[in-house]
Amino acid sequence: MNRFAKTKKPHSLLRELALPVVLFVGVLLLFAGGLRSVTAATESEQLKSARQAVTRAVIQCYAVEGVYPPDLAYLEQNYGLQVDRQRYIIDYRCFASNIMPDITVLPNNAAA
Repeated sequence: MNRFAKTKKPHSLLRELALPVVLFVGVLLLFAGGLRSVTAATESEQLKSARQAVTRAVIQCYAVEGVYPPDLAYLEQNYGLQVDRQRYIIDYRCFASNIMPDITVLPNNAAA
């Protein structure tokens, strides 16, 4: 009987493949988490950009005309404001022509 001879164990193939499969699944989960993080950051930046676009159009209207616009439709017609109404809910409340309107831009979660 040879003491130094290697004997194959019955489930050695399973043990040899376990580590690469676990590593692959781990890398795949890290990639998915990173992708989700990038997507969330992009959506946040797009929301910020939509808010800034509305605010800039309101300020431009006030600078040109001396009064704040009565509604968003006025900004869309006269100042070229374009906001995706499917993705964002815009609450625009103008109290008086000389007071900055209350502008709220929220993501439309129903569109997702």
